[in-house]
Amino acid sequence: MDLWAYRHHVKLDFSRPGKPTDNSFVETFNGSLHDECLNVHWFDSLTEAKTVLEAWRRDYNESRPHSALNELAPDEYARKIKEMEPA
Repeated sequence: MDLWAYRHHVKLDFSRPGKPTDNSFVETFNGSLHDECLNVHWFDSLTEAKTVLEAWRRDYNESRPHSALNELAPDEYARKIKEMEPA
């Protein structure tokens, strides 16, 4: 990663340990994942965990409204953006 960043003139900036406010987007996601999925399910197998987590991920990324998208689901937001693009 360091080599890629150097070649592309990208400065890497890491979050400081113990400073969750350095990346509030990740912290918000982690909180949602824990509150809505991990704290609600007891997994009996790795297969079950993968299935439940994938269903939650798809809902989170496709169907669930997001405040950053004017309370629209990502799929709905993407459709609206495409409708606004010139043909």
